[in-house]
Amino acid sequence: MFSSIKHSPSSFTCTDFFPKKRSIPRPQFSPLPIIKNLHGSFPNQSFSSQKPLHVASIENLAVSKNTQRRKTECQAYEADRSRPLDINIELPDEEAAKKIKIGVYFATWWALNVVFNIYNKKVLNAFPFPWLTSTLSLAAGSLLMLISWATRVADAPKTDFEFWKTLFPVAVAHTIGHVAATVSMSKVAVSFTHIIKSGEPAFSVLVSRFLLGEAFPLPVYLSLLPIIGGCALSAFTELNFNMTGFMGAMISNLAFVFRNIFSKKGMNGKSVSGMNYYACLSMLSLVILTPFAIAVEGPQLWAVGWQKAVSQIGPNFVWWVVAQSVFYHLYNQVSYMSLDQISPLTFSIGNTMKRISVIVSSIIIFHTPLQPVNALGAAIAILGTFLYSQAKQ
Repeated sequence: MFSSIKHSPSSFTCTDFFPKKRSIPRPQFSPLPIIKNLHGSFPNQSFSSQKPLHVASIENLAVSKNTQRRKTECQAYEADRSRPLDINIELPDEEAAKKIKIGVYFATWWALNVVFNIYNKKVLNAFPFPWLTSTLSLAAGSLLMLISWATRVADAPKTDFEFWKTLFPVAVAHTIGHVAATVSMSKVAVSFTHIIKSGEPAFSVLVSRFLLGEAFPLPVYLSLLPIIGGCALSAFTELNFNMTGFMGAMISNLAFVFRNIFSKKGMNGKSVSGMNYYACLSMLSLVILTPFAIAVEGPQLWAVGWQKAVSQIGPNFVWWVVAQSVFYHLYNQVSYMSLDQISPLTFSIGNTMKRISVIVSSIIIFHTPLQPVNALGAAIAILGTFLYSQAKQ
């Protein structure tokens, strides 16, 4: 590095860039002058910059007639700055990372839901006590979250009396919907319950329109036709139709619609994560459900039914109960966590695909007899649900 470069009018060589063995005066920095003529002879004057220059390459610097054969060019950069390197470092695309994250959420959500439905049906076939089964599901989730908070695996939410007061109607609707769906699956095939539950958008529109006065565009109302028609076709052609199972699925639809309405109204402005929100919802639902489960079924019936199930199935029955309880909490927790990351439209589409995965897997695992007309009704209802999610936006 050096402070100035002197040029002679006659010639210029690359060796002029190297300092000679003589004392160099202390550099006096001044702004670079404007070079007006690059093709003429340089005057006997020096020019310097405020910062030293580092010579990177020499090519086409002098262009006088006498030195055309030795054309050089001087490329320089400030010595206190880093020269850019020709290294291509591709940073991860944020949009691609977000899509991968959503895909992981959906895959986990669907897988956990399928596993829960399989074990839940196995338990109900051997132990037909849906009220106790529903209570154990809520108890397992509540216990898991209490342990997570106590061990600092998850941060406990900061709640107050107003929070629990707002959550109470949501918990009541959640409890009714959960028990009704479990009762339905104890009476009919898992696939049939989920086909009827795919009609939930119709209940949502009807309740919002006639009770809340909310208006919807025409495509939303039209999307209800295939939903209602598909569910009706499946119900009429179901080989093992049961009225209790059918009504359980219908009541579950209605209850979950009110749960969503109460949740939207009450949770505006609340700073509770999806995971902790569902944990609190499970705990409050457990408190509400337990006395009703004891009153409807009772410990005496549970004891007799438990002994019978264990004698028929063996120790695996205990594992089935634990699995269905834990997986119920996990799949709901993941679904609530996904709401923090995706839009309601994406969630609705994911929920539709979830029902397809549950219906198909349950038919395969339990060898559920299915008529072509019944399958057609299920396909029409699920297609209507998809169209509804599109029209709603």
